Amino acid sequence: MEPSMRLAGSNTCRSCLRLSSVNASRPAVTRSFSKATSSRSLQRSGASSQGIHTKRPAPATKPSGKLSRSISLFGQQPKTTDDDSVTLGSAASYENRSRPPVLRPDDLFHSFTNSPIPEIRRRAAYIRQHAYCPHPDHRPTRIPTNTDAPPSEASSGSKAPVHVDFECPDCGIPVYCSEKHWAEDYEAHLQICDTLRQINEDDHDLRSGRFFPEFEYAGPQMEEAAVNMTNWDTFLYTRQFEAINDDRSMRQVTRLLTYPITVGSILHELSPYNIRKGGRLTPEGLKSLSALRYTLHPPKTGGGEGIKGLRPEAPPVRIFILGARAESSLPRNVWVQLAHLFPRGKFHLIFIGPESMTNRDDEFPLPPRTPSNPFGAIVEDRVWPTMKISTIVDYYHTLHKTGQFYPYDPYFDCFVMFHPGLGHPASSHEWSETVPLLLETKAPIIVTGYTQYDMDRDIEWVKKTCGSEFDMLMEPGENTFRSLRWDLNDLDPQDVSCGNWGVWAFRGKRYEATTKKTE
Repeated sequence: MEPSMRLAGSNTCRSCLRLSSVNASRPAVTRSFSKATSSRSLQRSGASSQGIHTKRPAPATKPSGKLSRSISLFGQQPKTTDDDSVTLGSAASYENRSRPPVLRPDDLFHSFTNSPIPEIRRRAAYIRQHAYCPHPDHRPTRIPTNTDAPPSEASSGSKAPVHVDFECPDCGIPVYCSEKHWAEDYEAHLQICDTLRQINEDDHDLRSGRFFPEFEYAGPQMEEAAVNMTNWDTFLYTRQFEAINDDRSMRQVTRLLTYPITVGSILHELSPYNIRKGGRLTPEGLKSLSALRYTLHPPKTGGGEGIKGLRPEAPPVRIFILGARAESSLPRNVWVQLAHLFPRGKFHLIFIGPESMTNRDDEFPLPPRTPSNPFGAIVEDRVWPTMKISTIVDYYHTLHKTGQFYPYDPYFDCFVMFHPGLGHPASSHEWSETVPLLLETKAPIIVTGYTQYDMDRDIEWVKKTCGSEFDMLMEPGENTFRSLRWDLNDLDPQDVSCGNWGVWAFRGKRYEATTKKTE
């Protein structure tokens, strides 16, 4: 056991514990996120491929940008740009404290076209090549997300679609084809102009070269210290993170932490989601989550380090992350935060999906498929003493049919899908074979979405595909630990969303067996 873990006793203060665990919790290497691909843009829109998540040894980078959620009516496949492919680990390293920043904190607003950052200038060129002007004079180029809104008289213009070219002076992002159309539709643009400006400044801040103290994460949690999961502020405070007093820093840090903390907040015994009024948890959800919480919060056994202190231990909880994309390349110290929430729990994260290793072969070449490793899985066995990570570049339904992970146990297994796009027209066919197999396992399935529309579309698809063969475990709604940073869709600057905005859960329907009384 790590020395820092042995110090986590009742006689050690929390400050000493944190200091002793700095080396154990700090990532050994840093890794930048892979560049976005056209398939990952589908993921942004919900059009994601099922896949296995694969993680590298504790990198410290930031996930790539938002994927396109809109479908082009001209047959073009959505693409994403290399939005946030910046190595946060290097930006937050101590060596960079002495380097002068590229941009000062009071000089973060620049138009995308004239930005001092080459990446952002390339992004502006990409937007001009692919995004269309939203002025009502042009024919619509994407499916509307608000189907309940009354149709406008000018919603179906007669002019052909035109790519954007004019940058709004207030937000610095290309949004209209000309200054005239921008001025005529200025009232509609005002609804998102402030958010676009915030995105602009956050992107420049991430590449400014400053030191990022917010990416120095907290170490192991003492069992005697309860974690308050009411919101991000109470969570970071009770986990003894360094104080974050700036809204922009809070947005940057939650962009990464939203992935492990979303899962942990649902599985934890102090979860903000409960069965009480407004808690969104259903009776069936309480049954499923109680089984997992029983495993993740085991009673003390009285065991010790010696031979006489050995006690039988339960196997680790397997969390299958399906359709893995950017989250598979998160820094490992970000995922270790999930292990810190459960001091006596053990995890095996399994990232599954054909995109889980996209553009990362040079970092970690895929192993050959052999009889002992038939799917070429990449195993990271020393991420943390209580956490192991495996990555498989294949579809889940292929693995399920071979019995690779059989048997499944509701006490030890859980499925997670981040923005899967179950109901997205471009990706739903990829899930049609997988979801029925997931229902057979009777294990809980946690699903997130970019927006309310994205979630409703996924739920409607599940109802249509599976009929009444599933139970709702958690009602859909806003995620308490969503990313506070907004993301921009480069194919449609009007499309703004944030990672893991909403969350819901379901599983295969369970039937209670009864006996018939005979006379």
